[in-house]
Amino acid sequence: MFVVAMSTEASEMPRSRPLPAGRHGLSRAFVVSNQRERMLDATIQAASELGYARMHVEDIIKRAGVSRRTFYEQFANKHAAFLAAFDLAADMLMTAVRHAYERETTFERRVSAGFTAFLGALASAPDAARVCIVEALAAGPDAIERREAVTAAFAEAIESNAPDRPADDPLPPLTAETLVGGVYDIVFRRLCDGRAAELPALAADLTEITLLPYVGHERATAEAARLRAEGIGVAAASG
Repeated sequence: MFVVAMSTEASEMPRSRPLPAGRHGLSRAFVVSNQRERMLDATIQAASELGYARMHVEDIIKRAGVSRRTFYEQFANKHAAFLAAFDLAADMLMTAVRHAYERETTFERRVSAGFTAFLGALASAPDAARVCIVEALAAGPDAIERREAVTAAFAEAIESNAPDRPADDPLPPLTAETLVGGVYDIVFRRLCDGRAAELPALAADLTEITLLPYVGHERATAEAARLRAEGIGVAAASG
């Protein structure tokens, strides 16, 4: 999972504030940018709260605090706004993961850093997570294509970082794609159940499962154990 992640400084979707009423002396470019950010943030909120199918333009403009005219100056319809919001959220997610794994030098550490960043980012921005992983499936072929591009990038990152294997002992070509698909399914179910806060506790297990086919049981379990010893990927005790 190495294409999206949110660092501590950028773990939440930015929220632009409404501009002051009346004459404010701000440039037109700044005003337009501020309005766009608010509309994208509002689209993410509305899609997460209502679901893509039930979301309407009115839901977006109310949350953004803009007029209908302002909305249509930038977006043709709710679908265009959703795609732009997806692109923003996915880019932030992938950047966070990439920053995390690029700081590591071994495959095991890169996988664990990527999962830790990925799951932490989703938990810290659950509305954006739901847009990227859940609601994109309801938003039509072009949204699904975007979602699949992200999962393909994750699979490629795993493959490109994996250690070389003997020519006579290759892994099946679909190994990384299957692993990423399984991770997405696990995350999907928890997001649908409103359990985004539980996602970081999955880091050690998902790291171990992903490493197993590439580095074997001993190295995979050792890396997962290291995460657990550091308190990463450990469910909080109930009380």
